[in-house]
Formats: sequence, structure tokens, C-alpha cells
Amino acid sequence: MDERLKKQLTFVLEIDKEKNIFRQTHLSGHGRNENDAEHAWHMAIMAYLLREYANESVDIAKVMLMCLIHDIVEIEAGDTYAYDAESLKTQKAREDAAKEKLYALLPEDQKEEFMSLFDEFEAYETAEAKFAHAMDNLQPLLLNHSNDGGDWREHQVSAAQVYGRQSKTRLGSETLFHVIDGILQEHIHRGNLRK
Repeated sequence: MDERLKKQLTFVLEIDKEKNIFRQTHLSGHGRNENDAEHAWHMAIMAYLLREYANESVDIAKVMLMCLIHDIVEIEAGDTYAYDAESLKTQKAREDAAKEKLYALLPEDQKEEFMSLFDEFEAYETAEAKFAHAMDNLQPLLLNHSNDGGDWREHQVSAAQVYGRQSKTRLGSETLFHVIDGILQEHIHRGNLRK
């Protein structure tokens, strides 16, 4: 086997570990905690299906790839809960170190490609990154909504915290932000989100 293929297959096996990184979000139907690989797959399918609601024209293949690779770093860095202020302080440093370690397994050209995509996603500046982030925000919100806001109640999340995160969704999709706003208003009314 040549060295390039060996590196690619090593990376393929390494990213299987993403299936063991569990998130705070539960699967629909009050299921178990979702893992990072399920989250990424779900986001990628959502991006394709909902692409017509992006604020700007996007390269949907690029968006889908961003969705699929954005949490690979959590194999090393661990999942950072969106509303954990303390963990958020160290998230970038942990994920940057993980990015260097994990993507270094790839052949140099693919390492650079994946690191560039990850950095573009994190920078939140291109139309593709904004829409991929909209999916990253919408996907767990939909699961939590399907579970009667259970994760918000469990973690005593406030409406202001969720709106703070979701306000960035409107950068990728104004239409989807309006859907989110309706969902959040329902959960505030029902007492699932603290005022």
C-alpha cells in the first residue's frame, strides 16, 4: 500500500471515534444522547434539503463538507456544550490543538484542505460558513423542540442564552431564524426556557 493511501485510511479509522463523542442534545422521541457523527450527518442532510433558504447562494457541497468535518476536532478536544460559559473560554485553544493533531494524519494536500474548511467554518465570514452554522444551530434546537425542551430545562438555560446563540442563525438564513423564533417563543410561553 502506498503512503498516501495508508494515511487516508488511518484518518478514516481515526474519525470513527467521533461516534463516541456524546453531546448534551438527546435524539428525538426522548432518546439517548446524540453523538457528534450523528449530529454532523443530520446537519449535512439538512443543509442540502434547506439550501433554498440560505440568505445567499452557496456551494452546497462545500457547506455539506463543512458540516461533516466541523466536529472531528472533538475527538481530541471533547464536546463543548453551547451554554457552558466556562468551557467556552478554552474551546478555541483545545480545538486548534486537536485540529493540528488530527488533520496531520492526512496527506499534506488533504490536511490543508480540511484545515482550511475548518478555519473557514470557524471564521463565520463566507456564505457557506454562515449557512453551515445555521444548520449547527438549528439541528439541536429541532431535536430539543421535539423533546419538549427537556435539554433546556435540564441545564436551566435562559431564553437570552438561546437567542444569543440563535441570533447568528439569521446571518445564514433569515427564513430559518423566523422559524426558530416561533419555536423559542412557544418554549418561553410553556416555561421550558427561563426568561
